[in-house]
Amino acid sequence: GRRIRLLLGLPATSTVEENAAAGVSVYTFNVTVSPLSSEGVAIHPTIINSNPLTKAFDIIPIGGLAYRVVTTGNPVLDYETMPKSFDLQIFVEDISGRADLNTLTVQVQDKNEPPVFQGNMAIQAVVIYILEGSRTPPGFICQVEAADPEDAKLKYSLAPASVPFSVFESGAIFSEREFDYEKDPHSYFLNITVTDPEGLHSTKTVNINIINTNDERPYFITKQRIYKIPEEQSPGTVVANITAKDPDDEEDFPSTLFYSIQSSEKYFSINPSSGVVQVARRINREALPLHPNISVLVRVEDSPSGGQASEMEITIVIEDINDNLPECNPSTFREEINENATAGTLLLDLRNFCEDIDVDPPNNLFNFSGLSGLGSNKFALDSMSGRLVMTESIDLENPTNPGAEVFSLTVRVQDIAWPNYSSKYPLYNIIYVYIRIKPVNEYFPVFGSLLYEFNVSEITKAGSSIGKVNARDQDWPPSVITYSIVAGGGTRDYTNIFWINPTEGDVKILARLDYETTQRFLLTVQASDQEKTATVSVIVNILEVNDEEPVCSPNFYSFQIPVSLAVGTNINGFRIVCQDRDSDPRSFRYFINEGNVNNHFTFSPSAGSNTSRLILASRFDYDSGFDTNWIYRLRVYITDDNLLSARDKTTDLIKTGTVILSIRVIPNPTTVITTTPGFTLVTRRENLYSESAWYVPFVITLGSLLLLGLLGYVVLLLARGLRARCPPAQKAGDAPLIHFTYCLSSQQMTKLNTVFDGEARDPVTGKIYEFNTRSGARRWKEAKEPLQLAPVVQVTPSATENVGEGKDKAESTSKKETTEKRKEPTAERKTAAKPMKEQIETPAQEGQKLKKPKEEPANQGLSSPNQDKLP
Repeated sequence: GRRIRLLLGLPATSTVEENAAAGVSVYTFNVTVSPLSSEGVAIHPTIINSNPLTKAFDIIPIGGLAYRVVTTGNPVLDYETMPKSFDLQIFVEDISGRADLNTLTVQVQDKNEPPVFQGNMAIQAVVIYILEGSRTPPGFICQVEAADPEDAKLKYSLAPASVPFSVFESGAIFSEREFDYEKDPHSYFLNITVTDPEGLHSTKTVNINIINTNDERPYFITKQRIYKIPEEQSPGTVVANITAKDPDDEEDFPSTLFYSIQSSEKYFSINPSSGVVQVARRINREALPLHPNISVLVRVEDSPSGGQASEMEITIVIEDINDNLPECNPSTFREEINENATAGTLLLDLRNFCEDIDVDPPNNLFNFSGLSGLGSNKFALDSMSGRLVMTESIDLENPTNPGAEVFSLTVRVQDIAWPNYSSKYPLYNIIYVYIRIKPVNEYFPVFGSLLYEFNVSEITKAGSSIGKVNARDQDWPPSVITYSIVAGGGTRDYTNIFWINPTEGDVKILARLDYETTQRFLLTVQASDQEKTATVSVIVNILEVNDEEPVCSPNFYSFQIPVSLAVGTNINGFRIVCQDRDSDPRSFRYFINEGNVNNHFTFSPSAGSNTSRLILASRFDYDSGFDTNWIYRLRVYITDDNLLSARDKTTDLIKTGTVILSIRVIPNPTTVITTTPGFTLVTRRENLYSESAWYVPFVITLGSLLLLGLLGYVVLLLARGLRARCPPAQKAGDAPLIHFTYCLSSQQMTKLNTVFDGEARDPVTGKIYEFNTRSGARRWKEAKEPLQLAPVVQVTPSATENVGEGKDKAESTSKKETTEKRKEPTAERKTAAKPMKEQIETPAQEGQKLKKPKEEPANQGLSSPNQDKLP
């Protein structure tokens, strides 16, 4: 059971130096076999494992059963970077199947090694490029690095010693001066040696190449600086040939120079490679701001992208040639001179307007000649100064004058020196001078008449022409005359009634004329030729026309007449008085146009007077039914054509006035009614509307709307007040037939005692009632009751045309008077009872009674027995 040992000499420990080459013997051992087995080994000794794992060792047989452990060189043992010891497990097995496993410990021994360069120097020669000149000043160039396996301190050295370089112990290489490529060698080879303390060393080569830089400026070899050429040279003309050299030229690689023009001028160009200066465009010496001496700055560079450069200024002198005609600006002159100008008057100095733009004399000298044209004999021209003057005066009104107002002259301007331009152009320029003889206003305007008189009807429409004035003067050509009204032509209402056309002299009216206001106007019309004026008087006679209508007083009247009024009676003594501002009173004619049913009424006289009375022409006949109207509304026309013949009436103007009469017919009147005439004040105003016063109708319309709204509101308040003060009437069965309620606002009323002189039967109730045939007042008739007086309401002529209708309503309302008013105290009735003579109250008394209507005696003779004592 004891293990069999086949490996003799193992386990064991051995050593080997670092960096040992492949095949270096490390350890030798033998293998023994069992005597029972035949000689032989089935599995030779083999390293089946290593700790740490490595392939740096191998076992080789050395004869018989002897074996040797050797190094493989892969990897090379390194004391500094690899493990210091390796445990190799060696296995062997003989033919009989016996095996053995033992360990060989190999210890690596340290060995002093030479330094080793690092980086690129470890594998190749290092090439360094440095620039010549100041771009690479003396100093540090590069750093050489080396390492010692034993971490010893290393030293660096440099050979040969003659080179202008040095190396520090740290391995830094320095240059000792600046290099000039053009003077110094173009490359240096430096042998750098690094040595450890034991003297082991390594050497490498550093190649330093000096790079040629563009550090030298090219220089011009052309010495000429001033060049002359005439103006107007064609593009491409050679002006100068500029050359230069570059010190940085190399034999194998010569530098290329580039030429350019640095100045801003645009007339020249330079070939960038050859340096030839050429004309680039047309050069006009006279063009501003061109200077005759053009400075051109030429630049030469040794690199197209900008390197070393030199500059040189050359001057190109542009020589003037006579290539321009003298010109005048303007070339056409229009001058004016008064017709009374004297001989010798200067008209024009042509040299002030003409010039020759050639620069140098005599190319820019010129003169004037060839004065010609219509009327040239009246003018003189100085050839050098160009002064044009008059030789004699010109009077346009003089009959001997040819009548020309404008003189057309031509003048030639030309060079004194021989021209240097193409012969296809003329050798001179033409100046055109137009001289207008300006008329002088020497004469005053003169009217065609010493006095103008126009007759115009007063009804002529505004804007109509009424006459024309005319004026002219002796100036030639005739002056334009303007007309204006400087005085007269105004009234109280209008400042200016007349207008005159300022160019035609046509006089027109601006407003309607009125003969009755003004019969004549005296105007002062002025004629002006813008400098001198003259005036003339214009008389405008206003012709009378029948344009005023008759105005009558009163123009409205209302009264009552009894049905039994006798024919031919002047009704109530009524008469109208008419006036007409433009007609004779004998020209009035009166006729009733409307409302005269059955022709009961007429006027006397019917024509030839300004006063006429209303006459009853025929009796009323109500019993037979011939007459049915109890109220007549007469529309009376008053015309002013009585003195005209039938033929004139068809052509002349006729005006008509109007009067309205309201007549009520009362059956069997027993009282006399007096009326008070009324009158109407008519005020007529005229006005002219101006379109510029657009705001007037707007303000009037707005004010009217506001006034209508206010009046509507006031009427509403009055209606409410009247309803409150005038209670509703009682039913017919509960109230007496006669009931007077005074609810009046602005009417004047006259209360009269009434006599009930008629009787009738009511068709509904069958009762008998009494009535007054004049006023229409009614009452129920009671047994044994004498006739009594009843009040009558009379409306004055100032009331409206519907007075009759209002009176009927008042009488109808009186039928419904309450029983209480019928039974008022007898004393009041007695106070009211008076003789049959009409009683007229003053306005003050009427106002007091209107304020207290309940205190008025409604009917002063209805039920009291004392009424029987009435006279």
